[in-house]
Amino acid sequence: MNDMTREFLLETQENLAQLDNDLIALEQDPTERDTLARVFRTLHSVKGTAGFIGLPKLQAVAHAAESLLSRLRAGEITFNRPIASGILAVVDAIRGMLASVEAGNGEGPGDYSALITRLDELRRTGGVEVTAAEPSEDVGPPPVRNLWGNGPSSPGRPKPPPTAETPVAPAPAVPFIGTSATMFATPADRPLPEPTEPRPSTVSDSSVRVDVGLLDKLMNLVGELVLARNQIVQFSGSLEDSGFLGTVQRFNLLTTELQASVMKTRMQPIGNVWGKFPRVVRDLAVACGKQVRLDMDGQETELDKSILETIRDPLTHIVRNAVDHGIEPPDQRLAADKPAEGRLSLHAFHEGGKVVIEIIDDGAGIDPQRVREKAIRSKVVSAEDAARMSERALLNLIFLPGFSTTEKVTQFSGRGVGMDVVRTNIEKVGGTVDVESRLGLGTTVKMKIPLTLAIIPALTVTAAGERFCIPQVNLLELVRLDGGQVSGGIERVHGAPVYRLRGSLLPIVHLNEQLQLCPSRAAGETNIVVLQADDRQFGLVVDAIHDTEEIVVKPLQKQLKGIGTFAGATIMGDGRVALILDVVGLAQRANVVTGARGRGAIEKTTGADGEPTANRESLLLFAATDGSRMAIPLAQVARLEEFPRASLERVGESHVVQYRGDILPLLDVARAVGSSEVRLGAAGGHDADPVPVVVYANRGRRVGLVVGDILDIVDEVIVTRADGNRPGVLSTAVVQGRVTEFPDLGLIIGKSSGAGIAG
Repeated sequence: MNDMTREFLLETQENLAQLDNDLIALEQDPTERDTLARVFRTLHSVKGTAGFIGLPKLQAVAHAAESLLSRLRAGEITFNRPIASGILAVVDAIRGMLASVEAGNGEGPGDYSALITRLDELRRTGGVEVTAAEPSEDVGPPPVRNLWGNGPSSPGRPKPPPTAETPVAPAPAVPFIGTSATMFATPADRPLPEPTEPRPSTVSDSSVRVDVGLLDKLMNLVGELVLARNQIVQFSGSLEDSGFLGTVQRFNLLTTELQASVMKTRMQPIGNVWGKFPRVVRDLAVACGKQVRLDMDGQETELDKSILETIRDPLTHIVRNAVDHGIEPPDQRLAADKPAEGRLSLHAFHEGGKVVIEIIDDGAGIDPQRVREKAIRSKVVSAEDAARMSERALLNLIFLPGFSTTEKVTQFSGRGVGMDVVRTNIEKVGGTVDVESRLGLGTTVKMKIPLTLAIIPALTVTAAGERFCIPQVNLLELVRLDGGQVSGGIERVHGAPVYRLRGSLLPIVHLNEQLQLCPSRAAGETNIVVLQADDRQFGLVVDAIHDTEEIVVKPLQKQLKGIGTFAGATIMGDGRVALILDVVGLAQRANVVTGARGRGAIEKTTGADGEPTANRESLLLFAATDGSRMAIPLAQVARLEEFPRASLERVGESHVVQYRGDILPLLDVARAVGSSEVRLGAAGGHDADPVPVVVYANRGRRVGLVVGDILDIVDEVIVTRADGNRPGVLSTAVVQGRVTEFPDLGLIIGKSSGAGIAG
């Protein structure tokens, strides 16, 4: 039995109990319109769901009853006892079919054609030709008559029902007793005596509906119990009473089990939200003149109910966007050598303590160049900044308020008021959202969402004597530097401290500095908590690291909700309050990552040391092919590329490469300033070896600067500067403690252009 069938059985059993009462009430007061409407809605719902999950007999019986109720609701006939008995018989028939379904026997072998015919007769006649007969007190149950008035039932074949050409004779009285469907059964369908053995448990017996408010209250009480548990466990650490310690351990175990059970009551499958998407996709595709196939995988993945409700609208918006703007019309897809039918896929799965949801379409994708142009036109970023942005940074601009790349507004989307709300709602529950797209191939929107927000495991740290909690879902690892490792382990790159962790540069953030606390007095050691934020890693330096424990998340008061550094608060085992760090907000505050919280992709107001950016220079550091250290302004860099040596082509005295539909001339910077380095393509390298190239852009012209190695990107104040000491070098300066040459690119490119740019 799948979840949908189980839910149908549970809900229908409850509705049938209410139907019994409503039909009895209508017998007593046939003018009660609200009750009649409720009966009609219930049977209409049963009919629709029965057809959806494949129960044709049940659907046919409910449909016949619904048709009868339609005439009652329209006032064409009046509710009376024969009609009540007929619909009550429908209720009993539905109960019988539900019992058979639950037992795994489908709808059972019963034939309900006679019942359906009787309901049709009641619909036509209004039941006025049928009267109720009182049963005799001294005899058993009255003989069961067939429906066509030909006496007591017999094995003989009954007369056929009257046709439209045959006059309908008044039917004799048919006894109706109670609410049993027996009155409409043939001898073969006569019910067996009630069994004497205990009735087996049904779905409705093993399930109960609970108000969400009651679950919320229960969850709050469990949270308080967890806090009390933490205090008792901490207190017991200073005692030596073995009996008391054993009791504490037992209490700890029971609290953990109770917490897990209560949290499970709030968990719901994401399929509850996805259930409406097939209809949404179908209707939207028809309205847009498109063909879209929807695939869903992972519907059983569970989330806390409150989180599920929060992400319902963001998911709907992304699905509608994918159909409306992502997937192309059939003619465009066929012209692009794609199937006429587009494909939209929803995936949900667990990963790293979170639920990952992916919405993938095989549509046209997002054009980064179009995003760049719209961002410049909308003054979201400057042209210089946009030219330096990576494709990933450009794509994430779609999450800015009011940003939309579509040129026309439809009734479904296109006003730029959706994607920023998507990110806001996802981040509200501690999740992240990211987008990847390949032009012409499709787009993937990826969400990472915590399982629950009520009780979470967290690491406790200390900074300037204050304790803070870091959610474990953001925690990657812990690093401790002792003695000489402290001075040599942390370097300065890009104007900010970094730590080389297994060959990768890890940005370092000092919690004391970000929270403007007193500087750390600890000496001789550094504690680094490696964290994950928006798919970026960074190291958070703290004074001390304590244990990991489960904490109860308490919301911040309205005075503190606007502070993006904190996600909530909790009460520790000793009764003191500790703030829970918002890792993403902290990373954004430290400029480790950027997002849609009112900040552009590369905007900065101050440097790492607090100096205004107007006095600082952003530079690209590289080693030329002769080994000399050089730098050029980052604003003049369009892209950093690597080309296989075999892809370089010779044109006269110059080298070029085919690049983005154009021919990009190449210039060896070291040779241009007088170095005796060999030209490109000469011996000394394999065809597959990459050639680092800096794509230089100035006044609409692009040139590829061939370099030996890309060293770094820095942002710092240039204090010491002197004139260059060889032709083509504009100046020299001290950058990161080393003498660095600044080539005069305008001069050397102008000279090279006269005879063609040489390699």
